[in-house]
Order: sequence, then C-alpha cells, then structure tokens
Amino acid sequence: METTISVILFVPTMVVTVWFFAAVIRRLLGVRLGPVRTILAAVLVLFATPPILQALAPDDPATLSSGEALLLGLVGVVIAALLAMVALVILEVLLPTGSLPGPVELWRGAVRRLARIRRYLTITRIVLRHGLGRFLRGRGDQGPTSAASRRRLGRSLRMALDEGGMTFVKLGQQLSTRRDMLPAEFVDELTTLQDRAAPVPWVEVAGVLAAELGRPVEEAFAWIDHEPLAAASVAQVHAARLPDGSEVVVKVRRPGVATVVERDLDILERLARTLEARTAWSRAFGARRLVAGFAEALREELDFTVERDNLQAMAAALAASPDRGVRVPAPYPALSSERVLVMERLPGTPLGSAKPLLERLGDERRAALAAGLLDTMLDQVLVHGLFHVDLHPGNLLVADGGSLGMLDLGSVGRLDTASRLAVGQLLGALGRGDSVAVSDALLQLVDRPETIDERELQRALGALIVRYAAPGSTAGATAVAGLLRTFTSYGLGVPPAVAAVFRAFATLEGTLALLKPGFDLIGYARSAGGRRLAEALGPDRLPGTLQEELAALLPVLRRLPRRVDRIGEALEQGRLRVNVRLFADDQDRQLVTGLLHRALLTVIGAAAGLMAVLLLGMGDGPRVTDGLGLFPLLGYCLLVVAVVLVLRVLVVIFRRD
Repeated sequence: METTISVILFVPTMVVTVWFFAAVIRRLLGVRLGPVRTILAAVLVLFATPPILQALAPDDPATLSSGEALLLGLVGVVIAALLAMVALVILEVLLPTGSLPGPVELWRGAVRRLARIRRYLTITRIVLRHGLGRFLRGRGDQGPTSAASRRRLGRSLRMALDEGGMTFVKLGQQLSTRRDMLPAEFVDELTTLQDRAAPVPWVEVAGVLAAELGRPVEEAFAWIDHEPLAAASVAQVHAARLPDGSEVVVKVRRPGVATVVERDLDILERLARTLEARTAWSRAFGARRLVAGFAEALREELDFTVERDNLQAMAAALAASPDRGVRVPAPYPALSSERVLVMERLPGTPLGSAKPLLERLGDERRAALAAGLLDTMLDQVLVHGLFHVDLHPGNLLVADGGSLGMLDLGSVGRLDTASRLAVGQLLGALGRGDSVAVSDALLQLVDRPETIDERELQRALGALIVRYAAPGSTAGATAVAGLLRTFTSYGLGVPPAVAAVFRAFATLEGTLALLKPGFDLIGYARSAGGRRLAEALGPDRLPGTLQEELAALLPVLRRLPRRVDRIGEALEQGRLRVNVRLFADDQDRQLVTGLLHRALLTVIGAAAGLMAVLLLGMGDGPRVTDGLGLFPLLGYCLLVVAVVLVLRVLVVIFRRD
C-alpha cells in the first residue's frame, strides 16, 4: 500500500518538476524551443543534479548547516541547468528546431512517403518502359537532332504521360500549348492527348450530390440522367431538369480525385526541383515555374466555385460589350459548391462536329461568326482583362440560329490595366508595321533582363513583322511561336498572364479555321487593333479621354505648387535633406544579416575557445565524479561549442555557392 502511494505521489512530482525546469530553461534562453527537446533538457537537469551535488558536498554532509545545504543544492541545480542549456544550444546547432518532425507528423509523413514511393516506382517504370530514363540522369545529352528522332521522342513522351494518369495527361495538354518551349514535333504529339476516363457509377455520383446539396437528389431535380453526357478525369457532366422546368447540366467532381491530384502534384514539384538541380535543359525550360503554374491552374479546376465565379464575371463582361452572338451558361449558385456545379444548358452542337450545321449557315454568316468571336476575345483581353484561355473547338457550341456558346471556364486569364494597355499598343503597332513601337510595347509586357540590346531586338521584331504580319499572311500560331522564341533568345521572361494571352490566340486560330476556313487571324487582329486605337483617339472619344487623363493628373497638379514652394524654401534656408532608406532591399538585408551572423559566430566561438583553454588550465576544481572535475568538464564542453561554431563559419566561407 505504501509503495502504491509513493508511486502515485512520485509521478506527479516528477511531472511538475520537469515542467518547472523546462519553463525555467526556456525563459533563460529567451527563445521558443521544441517541447520534446525542452523536456529532455529538464530531465537531464533532474538526473544530473544528484551527482553534481555529491561531487560538491564535503565528505561528511552532516557538518553542513541548513543554509549551507540549501545554497549547495541551489548551486548544483544551477550547474545542471547550465549543462542542460549548453546541451540545448549544441543540439540547436546540429538539429535546429523544426528540422525534425514531431511524432504525429513523423507517422503521417511516413505514410505519405510510402504512398509517394509506390507512385515513384510506378512512374519510374513508365519512364523506363518508354525510353525516357536517359534524360533524367543529368548528363550532357543534347537530345534528338533530327525531325524523325524528335517525332519518336515526342511519341514516347505522349505515351508515357497518357499512361501516367490524369495529372500527367493534363500536364501534357498544357505543354502542347507551349510552342515557345517545345519543338513542333512534340507539340503535334501532345495535342492528341485526350482527357478521358471511365464513367463513375451513378451510386457514387448520387452520394456526392446528396452530400453537397444537403438533400436527396430527387428533391433538388425534377429529372436527372443517370448516364453522363461526358466523362473526364476530373469530373463528369449529367443532363438534368430543375423543378421549375429549366434545362441544366450538372458537373460533378469525381470522388477521390483531389487526393490523387495532390499526390501527383507533390511528385511533380519534387521532380522539377531535382531536374533543375541536375540537368541544364530543365533550368532553361523553367521546370519549377512551369509546374507551379500548372499546379495552380489544376487546383482551380478542381474547385468548381472558381468556375462558378468565372461564369458570372464573364457573363457580366459580355453584357457590357456589343452583342456579337456569344454567350456563356448562367450558373445556379444556390445549387453549386466546391464539388458540384449546376449551370444552364446551352443549345447547340460542339464545333468539332458541327460541320453540317456550319455548311447550312453559309460562308457569309460563318465569316461573321469568326469575326464576332475574335472581337469578343479582343474585348475580353483589351477591355475587361478577363479572357478564356483555352477556346478550342470542344469548348465552343454552335446553335441552330448561328449563335456561339463558350464552355469550360474553370481556368481563365486575367490582365491588369497596364498589361491591357500594352497589348493594345502592340496590336496598334502591328497594324502600322512599326517595329520600334512593337518593341516598346513588348518590353512593357515582359520581364526584361538587366542588359538588353534593344536595337537588335527591334531588328528581330521587324523581321517577324515582315514575315508574319504582312498583308496576306495567315500563319497565326507560327507567328506566336516565333515571337515567343524571340523572347527566349533575348532572355525576356514572359509572365504567366501574358503567356496566357499568346496561348489563347494561338488556340483560337484553330477554332476560327473551323468556323471559317481561311480566316485571316493576323490580318483581322491587325486591322482591329488599328481600328480600336483610332476609335480611342477619335473626335468622339477624345474629350472623354482627355477628361479621364486630367482627372488622374488633377491631384498631382494640386499638390505640385506646394511641394515646389517647400523645396525652394528648404533650399533658401539650407534645410534641404534627402532621405535615403538604407537596406530597403531584401537582398541587401540578407547580405548584411548573413555577415553579422558569421562575425557573431566567430566572436562567440573564439570566446568559448579562450574560456575553454582557461578552464582546462585551472585544475580539476570541484569533483563531479571520482575521476572527473568540474572545470575540465566545463572546459571540454566550451571547447566543443567553440569547434562547432568555428566549423559552421568555415563551411559557409568555403562553400562554392
């Protein structure tokens, strides 16, 4: 019974004591350390105190008074706490807080790592099976040099991506639009990738609908087709009718697809980092930046609330523009969520299979449809800054009356005001054939390097204008690819939003060719750009434009006289000062902080080494054990600290990077 009571009292006493020492050590160090290492330091204090007290106590402890015993115990606890703090500092140098996960995170990470390893093995087998392993080894392989070998390699890449699953198929589809990065043979192969998947059974679809709508499917819809209209890897679409008789389509995200996408995106991001560290082609390709943009777009596609908001914003933009017979389906926000999107069912036939309908409309009506669609796209880019980035034939419906419907707005492009103005200036300069103005407009759109030969860039752009933008030229996608290659050759970085504009028009060319074969995209865009510029500067618009500019300048003009007066007064009285913020740039602050850290580590390491030498030369001092004195123990501990700190400084100094 007494033993049980002793154990019951001992356990909470130990817990309280360890908690107390942990709080004291954390407060003395002045930083927040991990709970596990802080508790271990407190336990070290608890177990190190008795031998230290035994070494400090006289041979006959009974000769100590109560005050001396209390003081001796306090000294022993302080020495043990100092040893624990030294151990914490050394541990923090070797393994900083946060570098190792906690037990729960370690278990979860192990589970994720096992799943990732299995996926890695699957991807590796796919890569090796299709003969792509040699491009992942980081060697100086220049790749295929002939069109036939590039075509074979593009076919292998397409087959590997297709076998890799939904995420990799989506990646291949995005790569097929990057003619500035990939050879034409690769693009031709990747454009054949189809986003297809087996339909999800209706039972699972009904479960998702009931969970998202919060009620049975039969209450939300008067009728819904159990067979999908279309099934893709992310979602499938069902036809339905609302209780009020409205015909709608219901887009349902496939169960479990978000987990698969996040797993594959994690693998892609890790693979991109590894490739950029090992291979030169991936650094030139911008693998990490490309994967980051792809991941952001794919996550948006998984969230149907994004597409719902895009549909509403695009409908408002179309309503604010002249009616050119282009519509988007209206969403039903009350029935939509992250996994379910209910929207109006537009009448019509997909453009890819609407050839008989287009033939009945006649050439004149088809030309008007193509021109209206291009004008709509120009309005989206130049006026509203919100545009459809992937208007391929599958995303366009042709109604019997000749109107058009745009589908799939899960990912749209957005342009700021400055970029919209620069695109308008670019189109106007193309209409005039002015390579200098084209160069100026492009330099406002792209990320320019520190040094660039603008005269040589103007010559290159002039050659492109003569080749592709001359009257009669119809090489739209080829012109875009040539322009993007020019960007790459001059080290110009294309922001994702600007690249989306070029990609959207390159995709639109094929769509316009189906609407009206032989439609001159370049010529119409050139004339439309000149017409829009003339309208903006015309007599009717000029007063309004001047009023807008004066309204923007008026606050500056009002403040200008006072500021000039203050500057003149300060000059007259000798009080003019220039305030320069030092280290305003992050890189400057990081440089100075790094230098100070190295200098501080050097001083601390030198001081610790000097103190270690002094302690080692002062004899044994109080006995910690029969064979070990306190001064040598502290001296060797400080010597270890000094060596570790000096080695940290030397590693930073001698690293090549």
